[in-house]
Amino acid sequence: MAQTKNALIRYKTIDKCLQNKYRQWTLDDLIEAVSDALYEYEGKENPVSKRTIQADIQMMRSEKLGYNAPIVVYDKKFYKYEDEDFSITDIPLTETDINVLTETVSMLKQFKDFSLFTDVSDILQRLEDKIYAEKSNTQPVIHLDKNENLKGLHFLDELYQAIIKKVVLKIRYKSFKSREESAFLFHAFILKEFNNRWFLVGRRKKSQPIANLALDRIIAIDYDFQTPYIDEVFDADRYYKNTIGVTVNSGLQARKIELWIDKINAPYVITKPLHATQRLISTHADGSIIIHLLIIVNYEFERLLLGFGKGLEVLKPAGLRNRMKQILIGALENYEENESLLQ
Repeated sequence: MAQTKNALIRYKTIDKCLQNKYRQWTLDDLIEAVSDALYEYEGKENPVSKRTIQADIQMMRSEKLGYNAPIVVYDKKFYKYEDEDFSITDIPLTETDINVLTETVSMLKQFKDFSLFTDVSDILQRLEDKIYAEKSNTQPVIHLDKNENLKGLHFLDELYQAIIKKVVLKIRYKSFKSREESAFLFHAFILKEFNNRWFLVGRRKKSQPIANLALDRIIAIDYDFQTPYIDEVFDADRYYKNTIGVTVNSGLQARKIELWIDKINAPYVITKPLHATQRLISTHADGSIIIHLLIIVNYEFERLLLGFGKGLEVLKPAGLRNRMKQILIGALENYEENESLLQ
């Protein structure tokens, strides 16, 4: 058992003893009670030293854990709470505690229909009640990026259950590129979130490559209990190792990408790398930098690069450089063609 867990058990046991006003507690009594509690949790003898309990009492008295427990000694040998109603479990929440809990509850409630969080729903309710009781005109200090109107989230639980139970899915789907919806069987391996969108990752057939389906494009879900599930080990970390986003172009190898970043964006790219493979190659006198990435080029990566505007230039490879150049030329042409219409 971790030392921190041992310490918490000791604190809670001492607290429980000192709440009992109908008994006098010596240091030896507290040692015995704590030893019994640890035995109950661990199932083995775990003797507690006198020095440990004395240190625990000092820690409970201090502000380090936020307890400030009013533990006093009377008749030179008995311990008690000076405030008979005190308990370390009744410590009021600080304003920071309240704000953090408020934002955490708000985030988790987005998944209220997801059975993965069913077991904590009652905890969330109690937290909300506690926060409401403690909170007095405090404003959130943490703002989480969320999209409550995102389509497809109601499928999360069904898909999650299908994956853990290894059930083949019948999916009706309509991609942004298709005029008509299609229906097919799908063997789902994982659920993946990227850029505030959820994707279902798996295969249509064993002979076909890994595919990802956007949940907001799924129309309906059913099950096929007759078709054997493709039960393969899917290592998501390895599969997405050289990729940004969810699209892994089958058959392509990771390539070295050389980028120039201007001085304005350089600090951001250095402190928040574009990818785990990022390496700083050189820093120029004007503050700009050159970095290398080992990446499989995909749609999401291209969008990331274009988001830097004039603050980024693709130096290598030539194919990606030319593609970025043509996209930017096309964007400029759009502005030039529509300029007269806006005057």
